[in-house]
Amino acid sequence: MLRKKIGEILVDLNLISQDQLNESVEEQKTTNKNLEAILLERGFIKKEDLAKAFAEQSGLPFIQKITEQMTDISILGKVPLKFLRQHVVIPIMFEGKKIIVTANPRDLQPLDDLILLMGRDVGYAVSTEQIITDAINKYYPLEGSKEVMGELPEEEDGDFDLGVIEDKDIMEMAYEAPIVKLVNHMIYQAAKESASDIHIEPYEKELRVRYRIDGVMYERMIPPKRYQGAIISRVKIMANLNIAEKRKPQDGRIQIKVADRPIDIRVSILPCSFGERVVMRLLDKTKGIIDLKQLNFSERNYKVLLNSIEKPNGIILISGPTGSGKTTTLYAILNRLNKEDVNIITVEDPVEYTLKGVNQVQVNEKIGLTFAIALRSILRQDPDIILIGEIRDVETAQIATQAALTGHLVLSTIHTNNAPATLTRLIDMGVEPFLIASSLVSVMSQRLVRKLCDKCKKPYTPNKELLAKIGLTPEQAVGITFYKSVGCDECLNTGFRGRIAIFEIMEITRAIARLIMEKADASVIKREALKEGMTSLAEDGLRVIKLGITTIDEVLSVAYVDENEF
Repeated sequence: MLRKKIGEILVDLNLISQDQLNESVEEQKTTNKNLEAILLERGFIKKEDLAKAFAEQSGLPFIQKITEQMTDISILGKVPLKFLRQHVVIPIMFEGKKIIVTANPRDLQPLDDLILLMGRDVGYAVSTEQIITDAINKYYPLEGSKEVMGELPEEEDGDFDLGVIEDKDIMEMAYEAPIVKLVNHMIYQAAKESASDIHIEPYEKELRVRYRIDGVMYERMIPPKRYQGAIISRVKIMANLNIAEKRKPQDGRIQIKVADRPIDIRVSILPCSFGERVVMRLLDKTKGIIDLKQLNFSERNYKVLLNSIEKPNGIILISGPTGSGKTTTLYAILNRLNKEDVNIITVEDPVEYTLKGVNQVQVNEKIGLTFAIALRSILRQDPDIILIGEIRDVETAQIATQAALTGHLVLSTIHTNNAPATLTRLIDMGVEPFLIASSLVSVMSQRLVRKLCDKCKKPYTPNKELLAKIGLTPEQAVGITFYKSVGCDECLNTGFRGRIAIFEIMEITRAIARLIMEKADASVIKREALKEGMTSLAEDGLRVIKLGITTIDEVLSVAYVDENEF
C-alpha cells in the first residue's frame, strides 16, 4: 500500500521545500499536468530525487548503480531486449537475491511478466531510467565474436546475403544474415569499448580486426579469410559505396544507432597487396561539445587562449597529429564564441558536430568544393568568425591569412609536431613571413595522454633514469606521488580509462614576430617562446603527472623532452 504522496516524501527527504511543493501544486490545478513532471520542468528536483521518492513511497530499496557483478547473464538473457527497453526494467542479483529493478513501481504489468520468467522468489527495487537503460545497453548478453563467426557457413558458396540499410538499432538485429550480424557485432563491440576506430586488415593468409581504444591498438577478432570480400562489401553497402570498385580508394559515411545512441562512422577503404583495408572512425554524437573549462588547461594556458580568442581578428592555429583532439578543442572554442551578435561560418571535412546558430559547410572534393573554393565564397557571406577544418595547402593558407588581415577571426588546424614548428611549416608552404607575423595571434599544440584508472592505479617510486627523462632529479621528485597502471575489470585490464589533453600555447609577441620575419629556425623560436613563459608539452605533461592523472611513460610517448626546457 502507498503510504504518502510523492510531494510530501520529497519534502520529508529535504529534496524540495514546502513552498516549492505548494507552487507546483497550484500549477497542477491550472494545467492538469503530472506533479512530478512540473517539479522536473521547474528544476526543483532531478530524476534521481524522484526515483528515491518512489522507492520511499513503495517501501523498496533504491539502487544507485548497477554493476557487472549484479547482472546474471543466465537471467538477463531470458528476457527480450525490446521488452527491457520498452518497460525500463532489468532483473539483477542483489544481496544474494533475484531483484527486478524498475523506474516506475506503479506499473505492475511488466513486473508480473518478469516473475513468470524468473520464478516466484523475486524482490523489487527502484532506480532511474538512465541507470537502468545504461545497464541494459552495457550488460545485455549479445552473442560474442566466436558465436557470431560460428554462424558463418562452413564453405564459401559465393552467394552471401549482405543485407540492406534500415533505420534501426544494430542491437536489435538478432535475426539478420551471418555476415550482417558479424559486421554489426564489430561496430557494437567497438562502441561498447569506447573505441575510436575499427581496422579491418587483410593479410596473405588471414583477416585481422583491431580496435583503437584510448589511442592504442588491440586485436579483437580474426574472421575466416574466405569471408573477407563479403565483410568489406557489407561495409561498403552501409557506407553507400561502390562494391564493384576494388582498385581505387573510397571514402564514405555510415549513420547508425548502437544501443539507442546515434553513431556517425567515417569509412576509408584503401586497396592493399592482399585486398582492401578498411578503417572506420566512430563518432558518438550523444557526447556533445565539451566546455572550454573542461579541457585541462593550466591557468597560464587558459588565460593566453582566452586573450587570443577575444581578439577581433587574426589566425589561431591548433597543431598536432591525427587523433590528438584538435577538432574537440576547436568546437569548444567555437561554442564559447557563438553568440547572437556574431556571424560564424565553418568549412569542414567532415562536419562532425552540429552547432546551433553556426553555418557549417561540408567539403566535397568530388564536385570541386575544396577548402580554398569554399573559403572564397565564405568571405562574401559577411562572416565575423571563420573556422577552417584544416590548412592543407598554400592556397588555403593564403586565403586564411588575407581573411585575418581584413578583420576576420580565423580558427584552423595544421599538422606539425609543436607550436614553433607551425611557423616554419607555413613558410615552407609558401606563405610570406611578413603575412604570418602580422596575421597570426597564437599557435597551440596538443596531444592526448591516457588517464590512469582510479580503481586500480598504484603509487610507486620511479627510478632515477626515468625521472631524468622527464627533467626531474630525485631531490625534485620528493613530495610528488607517482602512480603506475595495474589493470582491473573496470578498465578492461589496461590500467587506463579515457584520455586527457596536454597543451603548449605560443603567443605571437613582437620578439617572435621579428624572428618569423627573419625566417629563424623553429628551435630558436621555441627558445624565445619558453623565455617569454610558454609551457612546453613536456612541462604540461609533468603538471598532469603531479596531479596523479597519468604516468611518466604516457607523457614520454607523446611529448619530446628537451633538457633545456626545465
